[in-house]
Amino acid sequence: MPDTSPDLDLALGFTIPGRHARGRVVRLGPVVDRILSAHAYPAPIEALLAEALTLTALIGSTLKDAGGQLTLQAQTENGIVSLLVCDYRGGELRGYVQYDAGRLADAPIAPSLFSLFGTGYLAITFDQATTGERYQGIVPLDGESLADAASAYFLQSEQIPTLIRLGVAPGNRVTGGLFLQHLPEGEEGRERLHVRQDHPEWEHVAVLGGTMGADELTDTALPLETLIWRLFNEEPEVRILARQPIVRGCRCSPDYIAQVLAKFSDEDQREMADDSGVITVDCAFCAQKFPVSVANRCDS
Repeated sequence: MPDTSPDLDLALGFTIPGRHARGRVVRLGPVVDRILSAHAYPAPIEALLAEALTLTALIGSTLKDAGGQLTLQAQTENGIVSLLVCDYRGGELRGYVQYDAGRLADAPIAPSLFSLFGTGYLAITFDQATTGERYQGIVPLDGESLADAASAYFLQSEQIPTLIRLGVAPGNRVTGGLFLQHLPEGEEGRERLHVRQDHPEWEHVAVLGGTMGADELTDTALPLETLIWRLFNEEPEVRILARQPIVRGCRCSPDYIAQVLAKFSDEDQREMADDSGVITVDCAFCAQKFPVSVANRCDS
């Protein structure tokens, strides 16, 4: 029998050779649910984190380096949200938010991006495991959404015209996203297509991508391939790439935390420990507490 399960926690890439474009669609379900359920976030913060997780999955799943990591960080000094961090590595996704509950209580029911962050910024960092190189771009949190800020990042930092569409279903437990980019044509001495935002090939792709609605992105009855064909069914060729599963990932564990603590001196460990000789480490990503006994190590 054919597989009729919904496309959830998946990224699906595609290319449009005749338009020098590439794209990716993502739909998240149980992964987002697990991440949000670990915290008692208010509705506006849940919606923000759900959107950020989807954006991180969209960009991170384009990494060719299997061990590479994409980190998305939004930060401000004068907003309701002081820090938003998400990262993606090898199909594992995680994220959390720090915010001022008192200031959020005084905000509108559906606060704008500016209300949440004020004069904040968005940093996108690519860590390459193979080469050890790190690339980072920082842009202001302008526009109406995180998608607007991320599109500005690609245009300003990498000079690649980019369209990003994000959708969060009511309840924040199913999300979807569309990512489109114009690729460089690539020969020395020729004009590089990606420096022209108004190139007709890109304009055509961007107009079609802009018609994708949030309700379609989050509709679990619509396979991801169907979304792609709805947009680009008139193109002579659309190449569908391999599916990439996405899981909730948190790299904290008692062993890992013990290894981190071992880098501190015995004196530092004693200062961090309670009267019973236990250091309790809170993981901001998964909201778990990890008690690590250091008494024996420090007394040795």
